[in-house]
Amino acid sequence: MNISNYDCLFEPLQIGPVTAPNRFYQVPHCNGMGHLRPQSLAAMRGVKAEGGWGVVCTEMMEIHPTSDVTPYIEGRLWDDGDMAGLQLMTDAVHQYGSLAGVELAHSGSSTGNLYSREVPLAPSHTACYDNLPFSARAMDKKDISNFRHWHRQAALRAKAAGFDIIYVYLGHDLTLLQHFLSPRHNRRTDEYGGSLVNRVRLMKQVLQDTKEAVGDRCAVACRFAVDELIASGGLRCGDEGREVIEMLSEIPDLWDVNISDWSNDSQTSRFAEEGYQEPFTSFVKQVTKKPVVGVGRYTSPDKMVSLIKGGVLDMIGAARPSIADPFLPNKIREGRFDDIRECIGCNICVTGDMNSSPIRCTQNPTLGEEWRKGWHPEIIPAKNTDDAVLVVGAGPAGMELAMSLGKRGYQVTLAEASKQLGGRVLQESALPGLNAWKRVADYRELWLRKAPNVELYFDSSLNARDILSFDIPHVYLATGAYWRRDGISRSTPFSVEGLDSSKLFTPDDIFAGKLPSGKVMLFDDDNFYMGGVIAEKLVAAGCQVSFVTNDALVSPWTVYTMEQHRIQTRLLELGVTIYTQQNLSRIEADHCVLACVYTDKKQIVDTDALVMVTEKLPHEQLYQTLIAEREIKSDLWTQSGISTLTAVGDCFAPGTIANAVYSGHLNARQHDEKHPLLEVPFKRERILI
Repeated sequence: MNISNYDCLFEPLQIGPVTAPNRFYQVPHCNGMGHLRPQSLAAMRGVKAEGGWGVVCTEMMEIHPTSDVTPYIEGRLWDDGDMAGLQLMTDAVHQYGSLAGVELAHSGSSTGNLYSREVPLAPSHTACYDNLPFSARAMDKKDISNFRHWHRQAALRAKAAGFDIIYVYLGHDLTLLQHFLSPRHNRRTDEYGGSLVNRVRLMKQVLQDTKEAVGDRCAVACRFAVDELIASGGLRCGDEGREVIEMLSEIPDLWDVNISDWSNDSQTSRFAEEGYQEPFTSFVKQVTKKPVVGVGRYTSPDKMVSLIKGGVLDMIGAARPSIADPFLPNKIREGRFDDIRECIGCNICVTGDMNSSPIRCTQNPTLGEEWRKGWHPEIIPAKNTDDAVLVVGAGPAGMELAMSLGKRGYQVTLAEASKQLGGRVLQESALPGLNAWKRVADYRELWLRKAPNVELYFDSSLNARDILSFDIPHVYLATGAYWRRDGISRSTPFSVEGLDSSKLFTPDDIFAGKLPSGKVMLFDDDNFYMGGVIAEKLVAAGCQVSFVTNDALVSPWTVYTMEQHRIQTRLLELGVTIYTQQNLSRIEADHCVLACVYTDKKQIVDTDALVMVTEKLPHEQLYQTLIAEREIKSDLWTQSGISTLTAVGDCFAPGTIANAVYSGHLNARQHDEKHPLLEVPFKRERILI
């Protein structure tokens, strides 16, 4: 492959008074660290700069107590006391020659100021988001003047903290400036409401204020959602979205364009392909001479080149791909394409921000651990001994464990019972919309097959006698988990009355190609993605599907991956009958009895088959057998050469694929390390009194 084909990605670009060293731009993204965990934040952003991202930005940065987004943990620039923590980030980014960007934000009525207890502000009187039981008040002229002052002061503090690019933020339906621009939120009748010229007035003023305040040294970027994907009352790229950029085209030093709201901007791979935003944002380069950055979950180097050479973008924007592989730019520059950990678009990263916890990634288990555990995505300590390692099971935990141990230099034997590597990843990636998830297995398999110190064995279903005969000192069991068939679940601590295995199916049956027919009830008490994708598969197979959940929503935990609305919409469009707030009470030969979770009122639904998506249990029989045999004969392991036996991943505790990958990586890092047992196995960030 001719590496020079990618030279355009590494050309510097002038952005106002600053110069980006290349065309890789980590756009602002939330991370659950923010003002509470500044050292973790700085280390995470610094690793991206080290990995070659020419611009590395913060998450949204609250500019004032009236923009407090508690319980979410974002950045803060309320006063001078916030600058020291942010200086940690800019120093970390500048260490590698990258530019640091900051996304200043006032959240208007999208937040309730639950910490500050300030009254929320909005263009017009309106209820606050998230069903908060109070309203934001309409801003008067003094409030508008105050807001402009707060934004200017935040920009000056950002400049003093070392930032090179200062944002004016109008995206994701989350900011006061966007609310002024939107006719859905702005019902004013003065010079800030009504016509587009009036509604854009405050945006223009704040852009000019920011340039006047910091434009001598800092570039001023505008993050703007050109399309809200709303049929009426929202901005559209073909009309007002375009007109805004035409009106202000040369004021910012850079346009960062996307679509709104956040669930549209960060769609999962289940619902959107790479480059899905191009139809909405590709016009921008036609109406401005300023640099343009855009996103679309880009992972293909060839696609990136085509965007630059085709005049669609000047810089390749990325949040999730920079999370999955902070070293993506350097790997492209060095021609190490097989080493790229491609984003799978699962949005596990988003769940961190949604749950006010540090960011996580399915592909990159080191994310969020850069400071508190000292983990690096590309560097792992060398081995401490020459002892060999046996890993049983080549699912996500086993593959990550074998790969990471191999990178440390250990001689690893990886035994897999089937004919392929991947385990549950292969099963789940075959379900509707989840094909990109196979990248978890593909990335690791590429490395494992090339590694000289890793031996792969297929069709190797090992028993306890086999393992005892290997004479390998360290044994890890990554044998996975299986779905329960007994009806026990979160909501049902006992087996369901009338449970008949002849008409009962679990996800394991679906994976094995054993599909029900006719009228099928799917009972989902897992509450993540599995129930929804299996329902889709059953409809495609010709089944008449009823979806039952004890929650008020289908797949409720996918609220945190921002796809719940799409999942429920798709099932309804497919003709699936949905029963919410119902438990499975009893099963009969030709029907199931449901019970309301509140009143216990019963209803009967005709069924030919039942699919139970409830809980998983670990495949721990092999582990327990080996433990039991040692208890019977205390020196059995010693005689067989075994020093340690460890269960990892779903075999230890069933969870997400991200949990399994993390478990494999954690055990690889801890293997043979002689650290003392710590009550808290990582550094904590504390508030000092």
